[in-house]
Order: sequence, then structure tokens, then C-alpha cells
Amino acid sequence: MNLIKSTGTFSFYTILSRILGYIRDLLIAINLGSGPITDAFFVAFRIPNTFRRLFSEGTFNAAFVPSYSSELVKSKKKADEFSNNVLNFLIISLLGITLIIELFMPLFVNLIAPGFSENNEKFLLTTYLTRITFPFLFFISLASFFSAILNSYNKFGVAAAAPIILNIILILILIFLKFENDLIVIYLSYGISLAGLIQLIVLMFFVKKFYLPKIDFKIKITKKIKIFFKKLVPSIFSSGVTQINILVGTIIASFEVNAVSYLYYADRIYQINLAIAGIAIGTVLLPNLSKHVQSGNKKKINFIQSKSVELSLFLSLPAMFALLIASEEITSSLFGYGSFNENSVKNSAKALYYFAFGLPAFALIKIFSSFLFARQNTKIPFYFSLVSVVVNIIISVSFFKDFGFIIIPISTTISSWINALLLFFYLQDKNYFKLNLDIIFKLLRIFCAVILSSYFFYLMTDYYSQRLIYESNYKLIYVLLLVIITLFLYVLISIFTKAFKLSDIKLKY
Repeated sequence: MNLIKSTGTFSFYTILSRILGYIRDLLIAINLGSGPITDAFFVAFRIPNTFRRLFSEGTFNAAFVPSYSSELVKSKKKADEFSNNVLNFLIISLLGITLIIELFMPLFVNLIAPGFSENNEKFLLTTYLTRITFPFLFFISLASFFSAILNSYNKFGVAAAAPIILNIILILILIFLKFENDLIVIYLSYGISLAGLIQLIVLMFFVKKFYLPKIDFKIKITKKIKIFFKKLVPSIFSSGVTQINILVGTIIASFEVNAVSYLYYADRIYQINLAIAGIAIGTVLLPNLSKHVQSGNKKKINFIQSKSVELSLFLSLPAMFALLIASEEITSSLFGYGSFNENSVKNSAKALYYFAFGLPAFALIKIFSSFLFARQNTKIPFYFSLVSVVVNIIISVSFFKDFGFIIIPISTTISSWINALLLFFYLQDKNYFKLNLDIIFKLLRIFCAVILSSYFFYLMTDYYSQRLIYESNYKLIYVLLLVIITLFLYVLISIFTKAFKLSDIKLKY
């Protein structure tokens, strides 16, 4: 396997999905802006979408791939038996969870958005919409199972492309179904669940070459199954800690008018880079890293780990500086149209600015956690993630009255850096990963390339400032051109400083 090429394949479909996701969110911003109806829809969307991220963006992989790979080494029959047991357990448990939540949805919504209870109309709409969107959890969790099967065979393309379905369906609804705001959100909610079903069907079709599911609704609690589910719960929590922190933020932000919408739009922007710098790399490296850990190939293990850290920071650091330099210009160019007024832009940009500080940490958590998941260690990432969430809650609750919604991205960033550092020092202590001189020099080269290209981006943003204001009709074109030119310059500087080598593309991992 080639890490960069595989990451490139995964990233291509992920970027395509994010672009379509941006078009979707732009249409939502134009039609709905930020307000009570938008807040209600985003909470209803946030709940299944959080589970999508928790299950499909590497979390289910973290527990399943190492276990499945170890069975596959023994025999295909044992691997299929293990998979069938996991699948049947998932179906039964997910059906039970879905039915229970649907029955007690008002209580569930009150937990997720307690601030909405102060506005009865807003609360009832959120409850109604969440009832419609919640089946997405069932479909997407099963879809993630089949994605993990494909990833185990180093087939990353289909799993990465599948989320595109959701964005296409919602875009079509927003373009062709012209209703009043409250009716639009109802159809969008139905579209979410429909997309989950279609995504599941597509993945089932592609996986049949490697695995034919046997559904008999019989749960066989073998020793392997017990071990797997013991790993799954902590891996969900630890791999999805960023999403859990954001969900915590949503709960707290529900007490401030329009804050849920501001945080949602900010989240959408920085997630574009995180999907590549953290999720894509973490997902791609796990199957092969797990195999090398099983075989005890220390040379390969060290090589894969060092390259994944370098690649993650190579991608996340320039994004961080770009968002710090031009958070308002980027937010305005992406969403500053129609009902999404200048005040909405400024507030979303404030949230984005503080999220940006945490972007490298968000990516490194994914990478460092994968190092431990490959060793079938899910407990340590879980404990550190728990610390992160507790810190996040303490800071958010303690300072929310003083700072308002802006404390949410600040606390998320602080808690994420704590998590990343705890993982790093643990890996160092256990000798699982060493920050040797070669890596340090490589990171210094990357940092130099980032500083030089970021300074250029700052100068260009300042020079074209009048073309990037809210009222400008061509602000998106100018931002895209500045980003593309800066990226091109960044790559050239990186090649010159040897922060990036073209030969790395051909390296086998």
C-alpha cells in the first residue's frame, strides 16, 4: 500500500463530498439563514450527522479492522463468521436503540438542546424533525460496517464516496422543492433518512465481492465478539471525541439565540481540512499498520507512523494559518449570501477563528489514536478522551455566561490539545512512537514552508481586502484564487525546503 496514493484516493472523494456539502449548506444559508427554524433543523441534522461521523469516519474501523484482519490471517471462513456475528448483533441492538429513542424523542431532544424548551414552538419542531432524521443512525451504522469490510481489503474509494449521496439528495430538495421554511426543513429531514438507506444499499452491493452477509437475527456471543464490543465503545468515544465535544457545545449553545447555527457553519468550514489531514490518513493507515503490528515489523511500523504524522501536519498547519488570517473573509465568501446576513458572518467567523487553533490537534488525535487502535488498545484513547470532554464541559459551563457561544470553540480547542498531548506522551513513554531528529527536522521544514506561504496569503488578503468584503459579488472567486495560488506556492516552497518530496508518492508502506 502507498499511504499518499491511498490517502489521495480517499481524499478525492472526501473533498468531492465536502464540496457538495458546502453547496448544500450554502443553499440552506441562502434559504434559511440563521434563526429558530434553522436552529431546529441543525439540531435534528446534528444528531444523526454526529453518529455518521462517529461511526463512518474511522471510529468503527478502529475497533473492527484490527479484529477482522487478525481473523482474516487465520482463514476467510473465520473472518466471515466473525463478521456475521458482529452484523447480527448490530442489527438487533440498533433496532432496539432506534425504537426506544423514537418513543422517548421529547426527552432525548431536551437532553441534546435543553435551551430549546424555553421556546415551545421551536422545541416541538426540533422533536418532529429529529423523529424523521433519526432512522439515519440505523442505516449509517450498518453502512459503516460494510465500509470497514472494504477498508480491510484496502478498498477505500467506495466508502469515501458513499456520503456524497446525502449531499446530492439534499441539494436536489433545496433546488427543486420551493416551499416555505418550515416545510423545506421537513423534506430535508426525510431526505437525510432516505440518503442513509441508499448509502447502505450501495455499500452492500460493492462489498459482495469480498463478503456475503448472513442475517439470521441470532446473536452468538463468542470470545472474539466480547473483545470486539469491549473495544468498540471506547473507540467510538475516543475517535469521535472532537464530534462529542462539538455535540456538548451544541447542547450548551442551545441557550443562546442563533448560536447553534453559528457553530454549525464554522464547523462545516474547518471540517473540510480535518477530513483529509486526520480522518483520511487515520482510516488509510490503520489496516496496514495493524498487519505490521501483528507481524512485529518494527521498521515498517515506525516508517508508517512517522510519515502519517508528517503528512497530517503538512496538511493541517497551512489550513490553520489560513483560517486565522482570513476567518471572516472565508466565512463571508462561502456563506455570506441571501438570508445569511453580515451579523451571521461575523459570529460564525469568530467561532471559526478559535476552532482554527485546534485544527492540528483534531488531526493528531485521529492519527495518534490509530497508532493505539492498531495495537488493539482502545482503553487509553478512551481515558484521555474522557479527560478532554470533562475539561471541555468545565470550561464551557464555567464561562458561558461571561463569553457566550464563543467559549464553545475555545474550550473545544483547549481540550483537544490536552487530548493530543496526552496521547503523544503516552506513545513516547511506551516507546510506540519516537519523535526522533529526522521527524523534528522534517517538521521544522514544514513549519518554515507554512510561515512563508501564510505571509504571502496575508499580504494578498490585505491587498484585495476591498474585493473580499461582504457586499462584493465576486468574493468567492477571489478567495478561491488566493487559496489556490497560496497552495501552489506552499508546495513549491515545500519541495525546495525538502518538507515534501515527490519520491514520497511512490513509497510503499
